[in-house]
Amino acid sequence: MTLLDRLNAWKLSRCFNINDLRKVAKGRLPASLFGYIDGGSDDERTLRGNTSAFDQYDLLQRALVDVSQIDLSTKVLGKKIDWPVICAPTGMTRMFHYQGEKAVAREAARMGTFYSLSTLSTTSIEDVGAETDGPKMFQVYVHRDRELSREFVQRAKDAKFDALCLTVDLPAHGNRERDLRTGMTLPPKLTVKSILDVLIHPAWVYRYLTSDSIVLANVEHKIKEGTGEVSNLLQYVANQFDPTVSWKDAEWLMSEWDGPFVLKGIMSVEDAKKAVEIGASAIVISNHGGRQLDSSPAPFEVLPDIVDAVGGQIEIILDGGVRRGTHVLKAMALGANACMVGRPYLYGLAAGGQPGVARALDLLRTEIELDMKLMGCRSMSEVNPSCLRKR
Repeated sequence: MTLLDRLNAWKLSRCFNINDLRKVAKGRLPASLFGYIDGGSDDERTLRGNTSAFDQYDLLQRALVDVSQIDLSTKVLGKKIDWPVICAPTGMTRMFHYQGEKAVAREAARMGTFYSLSTLSTTSIEDVGAETDGPKMFQVYVHRDRELSREFVQRAKDAKFDALCLTVDLPAHGNRERDLRTGMTLPPKLTVKSILDVLIHPAWVYRYLTSDSIVLANVEHKIKEGTGEVSNLLQYVANQFDPTVSWKDAEWLMSEWDGPFVLKGIMSVEDAKKAVEIGASAIVISNHGGRQLDSSPAPFEVLPDIVDAVGGQIEIILDGGVRRGTHVLKAMALGANACMVGRPYLYGLAAGGQPGVARALDLLRTEIELDMKLMGCRSMSEVNPSCLRKR
């Protein structure tokens, strides 16, 4: 281990929660890239509310319970996972650290849970499929070129992905003002404007210049924008994503896949019922991490109504604002089957590559296990509404 590796390991060991990793990530990334991970739309009201919503409930504890053995496992999408946290799909991950998607996939497999690969990943479906034997899900954005969507499905099948996820909350790009202010582009572009950031973050710049080029690996063979041609995400979405996508398209995609099928971005009872009606395996309650419609409610706030409407008929995954083990347990107590995290592992990745991802996931899992002991819950089946008190 080099001196630099030792220093990085020491820094990670001094991160005791996800916010600590966020602070290290902020120091290591150029402003445009950190803003892309960290930011939301408009006034970022929904971004903040996603986490603060968990404060509406307290956790109750039972005393004199033998908690020497704790079982965190659960079953999602036909797979038993070791704990109820799934790694969400995040785009362009190699921009934040050269190890990128492969590092996250490896750590998800080590932790015994799903890794979700984004359409807009910087590592291909095939490369991630070959990287680990852990459970994997591929997330689809429907492009204007519908044959590309059909191709995604076949490639995910060939790479032995276990589930397919259609993101439904991006008919247009949210107003992400941080990205506009910092000049965030795909791929990152070193300009005179960013020279100060270059000087402040030489390690990131060195890796950027000496590693393989950052490309949109799943679409580069058909779309130059964002790979050979510099673009920003707003332009890419406007030019490439199909705004006409409907429930019929979701049914078509599900029939093409013929396996566990997930709709990500469901925020209403009506849409949850429709997901059950078309035969989806699971829904992800999500507002895209507060990056789309500002002033939308937090996923945690709409979770009880959706569980009341469709709980037991379809698996329910909560995505948005999870930063603590207590957040996961509150969501599970209200009826979620699992939670998704994106920013937490990206902060870890930016802070320290694969060891940083490991630190982020280990912190969350350790918190969940400790909190279950303190609550007197020995398995996920014991985490139920009786564990909660609404403030």
